[in-house]
Parts: sequence; C-alpha cells; structure tokens
Amino acid sequence: MKEIEVPKHLRQFMLEGAQETKLGDKKGAKKQYRYGNLHIREYDDKYTVHMDKYDPRSDPIRHLVWDAPEVLIGLAGAIIGGSKVGSYLYNKNKSTKQLSIFSGLIASLVTGYASYVVSKKLKE
Repeated sequence: MKEIEVPKHLRQFMLEGAQETKLGDKKGAKKQYRYGNLHIREYDDKYTVHMDKYDPRSDPIRHLVWDAPEVLIGLAGAIIGGSKVGSYLYNKNKSTKQLSIFSGLIASLVTGYASYVVSKKLKE
C-alpha cells in the first residue's frame, strides 16, 4: 500500500463527504478520515493518503484480511499464546486456577502484541 504525502503548506484540502473515523492505525496523526476506500491521515504539517482494497466500515472482514492482516495475526497470536500458557499451567497444578487464568491473559497480551509488531514489520 503506497502512501502519498501532501504538505499542508502546498495544499489545504479535505474531500467533501469524507468522514472522520477511529478505524485504522493513526500512525501519530491528529485525525483520520475515510472516503470510500480512501484513507486520509491528518498531521500538523501534512496529510497522508492511500487506498485500501476494502472499506472497513462496509466490509470489515475483507479489510482485515487484505488491508490489515497484522491485526488478525496479532489476534491469533494472542489466542494461541494465552491459551497454551494458561492450559499448561492449569494442567500442571490444578489448584491454581486463578494463576493459570492470569498468566494466560498476560501471555495473551505479550504474544498478541509481539505477533502484531513482527507481522507489521514484515508487511512494510
């Protein structure tokens, strides 16, 4: 996905009908907008613009698969990592159910985030 930078001092613009959104990685932007498949990020000094294959507002599953697979990989990493650690600890010592659940949640956060970051770097 190729992004185009538009310096604000050259051109102050916003498409009529573009809607502010919370969907998407802000990458440090002040605001984000969507206009169909067009994703616009507004920074202090510039705009960045790129086209997604799918609009997440109308087709979130395809958007995740094609435009943001790192999110799905992060979720898969969280589910697999957390469940493996939690079930391992539970099966090892069945009297520590709370510890198994807590450890599984922590492992889920760590493995999910690590999976997301690695897959995002590989995507770039």
